Amino acid sequence: MNEALLDHRYPVCIAGVGARTPLGLNAPASAAAVRAAIGAIRLHPYFVDKAGEPMSVTMDAVLSPDLGGVERLAALAIPAMKEALAPLGTQSNFRGRIPAFIGLPEVRPGRPPRLEDELTPRLEKELAVRVTMIPKGHSSGLMALEEAWKAIQEGRAEFYLAGGVDSYLEPETLEWLDREKQLLSAQNRSGFPPGEGAGFCLVTSTSTARHYGLEVLAWVMSVATAIEANRIKTDTIGIGQGLAEAISRVSAGLKLPEEKISTTYCDMNGERYRSEEFTFAILRTQRAFVNGLDNLTPADCWGDMGAASGPLFAALAIASGLRGYARGVRPLLWAGSEGGERSAVLLHLPTRQLSELQ
Repeated sequence: MNEALLDHRYPVCIAGVGARTPLGLNAPASAAAVRAAIGAIRLHPYFVDKAGEPMSVTMDAVLSPDLGGVERLAALAIPAMKEALAPLGTQSNFRGRIPAFIGLPEVRPGRPPRLEDELTPRLEKELAVRVTMIPKGHSSGLMALEEAWKAIQEGRAEFYLAGGVDSYLEPETLEWLDREKQLLSAQNRSGFPPGEGAGFCLVTSTSTARHYGLEVLAWVMSVATAIEANRIKTDTIGIGQGLAEAISRVSAGLKLPEEKISTTYCDMNGERYRSEEFTFAILRTQRAFVNGLDNLTPADCWGDMGAASGPLFAALAIASGLRGYARGVRPLLWAGSEGGERSAVLLHLPTRQLSELQ
């Protein structure tokens, strides 16, 4: 399908991405490191778990481990936001009018008590954007992309920033993960390595991107958020209903069997409940996939990115298209929050390097 037809079929696109991860200070470096399977998991310099062993975490390569709270989250978010805005170049007249949807961690021990109230003015002053926070954890970055997708179609603004920022590296947060048996350790192999990072996408209409001479990095085919009633840390048994619903909704517009989901970027992080949930969801939705088991789990490399996960998955998928190593043109991104939200985004990449991707 040529780009003119894709522009018509999918009116919303991503024209810029930004990333800050333990593997890189920008999106290209982070994507290259994940592709090379470089691991960022390290022992924290002074935090120890309940067994007295140093905690396994992933940390920003530049920020001091002593920096915390709102200051740390701002230091992660601002560079990624600036990188996502960079395609606008000198067209700075947009900056005062660009709204931003930003995903944040859910309420948890160690989370700054007035996070939204304190982080919002910091970001708005630094970047001259209008911020709306979505404090919904893992799913919130994709929920931010969903809000931008809807707003662009409704014509509320020409551009939106959509992304998320998170850091587990607070003493109370790490101790809480350890208590809940979610922290990866020698005693708990089904835990995850807590990390930190930020990811952002510049979202616009395909017609606006063409008007301003911006490159379409990916078309946003569809987005959906569903609710999983059987959540972690409850007495219920998860069978993937919420995730299956989100995947079914984003794949409903595919013309099967010609059009299928080519690969998956997801926030499986080593926790058994996430892997089991995805297995059940795939059993319900497998006809929409080329191979439902073809999934990429970047947490293996950069740790659990929390609320930043979804937009960072978009950056990885886009990099695969730009560099010509995409496994297909329709990557699925999904993430699930402890509060029950299950979000999915289906992209279409403008990859033309390999004939089988057409």
